[in-house]
Amino acid sequence: MHGRDHLDTYLLRVLHTLLTEQSVTRTAVRLGQSQPAISNTLKRLREITGDAILVRGKSGMVPTERGRELLLLAEQSLAAMDRIARPPQQFDPATTTRTFHLGAPDYLDAFFLPNIVERVRRLAPGAKLFVHPMTQSTDFLDALEQGHLDIVVGNWLSPPEHLHISPLFDDEVVCMLGAQHPLARHGLTLRHYLEMPHLAPAPYASMQRSMIDQALAEQGYKRNIQVTLPYFGLVPYVLMKTDMVFTTGRQFAAHYAQYLPIRMVPSPVQFPRMRFYQLWHERCHAAPDVMWMRRMIAEVATDLPQLPRLEATGAG
Repeated sequence: MHGRDHLDTYLLRVLHTLLTEQSVTRTAVRLGQSQPAISNTLKRLREITGDAILVRGKSGMVPTERGRELLLLAEQSLAAMDRIARPPQQFDPATTTRTFHLGAPDYLDAFFLPNIVERVRRLAPGAKLFVHPMTQSTDFLDALEQGHLDIVVGNWLSPPEHLHISPLFDDEVVCMLGAQHPLARHGLTLRHYLEMPHLAPAPYASMQRSMIDQALAEQGYKRNIQVTLPYFGLVPYVLMKTDMVFTTGRQFAAHYAQYLPIRMVPSPVQFPRMRFYQLWHERCHAAPDVMWMRRMIAEVATDLPQLPRLEATGAG
């Protein structure tokens, strides 16, 4: 009779102890059971495995060949059960070799992601960090659910309600122009803004509309998008050579304005502040390693410079 489905933790522990002690009497003493109870359990184990497990030898009981195999299997099974029942171990970033998977738009490449990499390299030198690009074809909901991503950083106006969310930073919406643009030193009126050719990024996730376009639509406006770029890193170089305008967050604009002939001007449209946050699935909500990574990302956000509000320059 074979009944593998009837094996439980108790039977595995008796099996392991019998094969280790090679004695029904010593097994009973070690497990605090009566000798008849262990004898009955051995009988049941023989029925389940289809093997005698222990047979008589010159000086006591000895395991059968199958019994020797069962000893190793029982050890592995009991160790696995102990790991399942044991609370998660404390995560040690200094010794971990874990690979973290972060989904983030390349908007964050210049002023945010390098600081995350620096912190991970400094505090968890053995860890690996894989930053996945966010594109229009990215199904980040499925990637989070399936474990292909641990965390996603985004700024959609309506984040998915079933995911956990933690705010990172808010950012003022401004306009970027090349320094050579006639309006770069005077600012923009609403009429300028609506009539000008706009540069826009490609959406960086499926089923998620740009927060700029969503906010404009709610006010009855629509911008004149003439060029769509796949990478945010191209934006300043296109602005330097064209008459186009780019609507974005101030942290992004301020970074490039430090190093390139780029100007920031206030937006003539009242946009809500860009709210960046990190998202994660319930499956890793209590995982110590992912909790640590979320904390690292939050600390990087806290360290971002606090920029004063951009004042209007008197558009005419």
